[in-house]
Amino acid sequence: MTAPQVRLLIADDHPLYRSSVERVVRLNSQLSVVGLASDGREALDLILELAPDIAIVDLHMPTLTGLDLLDALVQTDSETRVVILTGNLESDQVYRAIELGAASVLSKLVEPETLVSTLLDVAAGRTVLGAEVQSLLAGEVRARRRDDRPMLTDREREVLGQIADGASVAEIAATIHLSPSTVKSHLESLYRKLEVSDRAAAVATAMRKGLLR
Repeated sequence: MTAPQVRLLIADDHPLYRSSVERVVRLNSQLSVVGLASDGREALDLILELAPDIAIVDLHMPTLTGLDLLDALVQTDSETRVVILTGNLESDQVYRAIELGAASVLSKLVEPETLVSTLLDVAAGRTVLGAEVQSLLAGEVRARRRDDRPMLTDREREVLGQIADGASVAEIAATIHLSPSTVKSHLESLYRKLEVSDRAAAVATAMRKGLLR
């Protein structure tokens, strides 16, 4: 009996890289590309619309980063598993991605054979962490034992900086090109992570914890 195809979404704002990933996965008969996205917001919309088995997502995308997208998916009933690709493996981002439910984090320099095998393993329900990612993750876990600062996504840091400057929700939305409702969601996430209930407390706590300069 033939195994069902694994349905993939590929999200990356660089057309050439997106095309190269698409070519690699299409060479395997078990993998099928059902959607392509050039930014995080488009990727999130397509995931919710198409329900692919796996979304291959660039960590640094416009509108919503890979971490923002993972954070948004946590609030839905989506069963799509996310594989994060990044040009620079950094321990805090690896930790945050896994914390938010990423099934794997890979360097963009990953060999084609490793990418395909990772996708098949993820489709089978496994979490796949290579040796470098495991080392970074272990280092970050140890560092966090000595540091009580909450980890914020790139977008949350942007919003935090904006509220520290006194910007309104509408002004923040216009500046970072998000809808006001999305900005409010980031604010709620900030308040939750900082364990505060208003802007003034968020800024004061962020400064005390060294999250604002």
